[in-house]
Amino acid sequence: MDVLDSARRLVRASRRAAAFTGAGVSTASGVSDFRSPGGIWSRYRPVTIQEFLASEEARRRYWLYKKETYAEVAAARPNAAHLALARMEAAGRLAGVITQNIDGLHQEAGSRRVLELHGTNRRVECLSCRRAYPAAEIHQRLLAGAAVPTCDSCGGLLKPATVSFGQPLPADVLAGAFELARTADLLLVLGSSLVVHPAAAIPEAAAGAGVPVLIVNREPTPLDHLAAVVLHGPVEEVLPVVLDA
Repeated sequence: MDVLDSARRLVRASRRAAAFTGAGVSTASGVSDFRSPGGIWSRYRPVTIQEFLASEEARRRYWLYKKETYAEVAAARPNAAHLALARMEAAGRLAGVITQNIDGLHQEAGSRRVLELHGTNRRVECLSCRRAYPAAEIHQRLLAGAAVPTCDSCGGLLKPATVSFGQPLPADVLAGAFELARTADLLLVLGSSLVVHPAAAIPEAAAGAGVPVLIVNREPTPLDHLAAVVLHGPVEEVLPVVLDA
């Protein structure tokens, strides 16, 4: 039996799977990843939350990066991997998606239960009064000349509702992700390098709880040895072949 057949057997036997997704799920939608050569962090130096709060210059750099990358984010649409997971959930065989991505493409594809470990790029929030704004509205302010947008209600600093370097992951989302992974009967790990912690501990916890893990990624990962099956290739090509067989 080859590895593709083994993967299909795992999926067919599953009734309550969960998915854990990383940047590799969205690259086919035109969303740049962060760590690969040519990725976002090779073009823009990350701004930590501490720098953002303390320095006007850091806030200017941060919002310039958001302004220059907005068109890519706005143009992205779900690809075959997002759609395959949404179909699996609609069929009652996927309990939810845990994602490291901030692009909102799982929800746009139709997935209903999505745990966003690193927040979302589609919403901007005031750090003082928590008022929320659509990202598109704040982008228009940037285009109109605002270098560091502020809150209409209280004048506080605005920031996308994403987790920046130096910020902890939201505790409730992280706890829910661990619970979902441990109680699934199959964990699909898709397009993640599995090097970012604490997120990478989620597949480890699933494997430790006896949940079979299926990894689909272009490159080997540090957790391949924990997986029941590993498939190498573009997630948007491999996953539909596995799920829709």
